[in-house]
Amino acid sequence: MFRGFRSNRSSNKSQRRMHAVRAVRSHRSFAHGKRARRRERYRCPFLPPEDWYEPGGESGIAALRIIVQDPGPGYRHAVTAEEVRARLAALPLHFTSRLEVVQLSRMTRKKRTLPCYGMQWGSAVYLYPVEESLIEHYAQPPLAAERREAEMYGGRWEAVAGGMWRLVWTPETIRDFYLNNILLHELGHLIDDRNRSYADRERFADWFAIEYGYRTSGASGRRGHDGRRIDELGEPRAGCGRDVLSG
Repeated sequence: MFRGFRSNRSSNKSQRRMHAVRAVRSHRSFAHGKRARRRERYRCPFLPPEDWYEPGGESGIAALRIIVQDPGPGYRHAVTAEEVRARLAALPLHFTSRLEVVQLSRMTRKKRTLPCYGMQWGSAVYLYPVEESLIEHYAQPPLAAERREAEMYGGRWEAVAGGMWRLVWTPETIRDFYLNNILLHELGHLIDDRNRSYADRERFADWFAIEYGYRTSGASGRRGHDGRRIDELGEPRAGCGRDVLSG
């Protein structure tokens, strides 16, 4: 499926109503979509419909529920439930103290109109499947930041005929990308109580994924990238970064 830079499918009123109703049910119900596939993220105020898990149950690694849905025809999950649990268990306990559910979600026709890699909503993190071929197709070339981020985790951008582009992964690189970037970015949203603006929350979550995913996993040495690529992300502004992580 080709992913150009589409405007939002704004006519889906029932989907909007569903999100509005669910938003009343939790003080932490605003959904944060990470890595909605490339620039579509910035155009789409409504994220894919998902199962809502009411916060308030047991949390932490010991009680964490990992729900695995069938990925759907033509798709596969980038990671397994066991890999997710092991990656989260390697983090300091206070980072996962609010996390109650990780769902490996199914790809549906509706979700394909708003393609995401991951989303945080309430006390849950949702990870979306990728193409079974591990090749993503795009109608425009990647931005410099998009290209750099994929390459940090082993993704390979290729120009193809007709001005199209594709992003090629292997089972190992897509697993790395999800465990050390997507999963931790969404977790960063969950633990971020201080930032309120979209830009600040994204900046913090990006920093969290680099600091506790890319760097601590030994990624820079393993993938052969120099430090400048990480440093270009910069440090969070005052009130956006490390001081949020006390606990």
